[in-house]
Amino acid sequence: MSATGDTPTTYGPLDFERDSQVTRETHSLVNTYVELLRDWNERLNLVSDASLADVWRRHMWDSAQLIPMIPRGTKTIVDLGSGAGFPGLVLAILLADKPGLTVHLVESIQKKCRFLEAVIEATGAPAQVHNMRAEDLQGLKADVVTARAVAPLNLLFRLAHPFFHSRTTGLFLKGRALNDELTAATKSWHLTATPIPSRSDPSGFVLRVTGLTPWRKARKPS
Repeated sequence: MSATGDTPTTYGPLDFERDSQVTRETHSLVNTYVELLRDWNERLNLVSDASLADVWRRHMWDSAQLIPMIPRGTKTIVDLGSGAGFPGLVLAILLADKPGLTVHLVESIQKKCRFLEAVIEATGAPAQVHNMRAEDLQGLKADVVTARAVAPLNLLFRLAHPFFHSRTTGLFLKGRALNDELTAATKSWHLTATPIPSRSDPSGFVLRVTGLTPWRKARKPS
């Protein structure tokens, strides 16, 4: 697949290496991730068989496309509802050379957390697993908050907001329902939102969010 967003017939590791422009060493670590996912998926059903058959596009490239959107100087990324690690763990592997970076993977299902920890051990990714619901993780602020297929935007913003500070960027992978979800969410939230067409899925978007504030706080008293 080229980076134009056309749906591929097949998309494999060489396509990922070309599109993501990673080093051979980093590509080898991502391949380790893929092999562990295939192995563990036989026992734990972490992702669907259909998506696993297209793992390099559906999971690895879908996650890696966020890299150019990560602000320079980012030290802390919080990935909500990490599941099998998308996009957070992929970002941790690809950004492992950034000094002081930690990716916090928030996942409530224990078996998925065990898998995430196994990948971190095998790849040395600068990531930390939090086996809990996002609502229960207190006192952590992020430079970037990410999520994929976690919840409609109105709920996702409620989960993400506690991790936002004044300069936080949200990068949320969304599908074709984005416009309807955004219309509903802006009734409760003030934000600057930029939909960016997905490079892995012609029907998808990356929603870049800054200035996320509940309307009750954004409105000044009269």
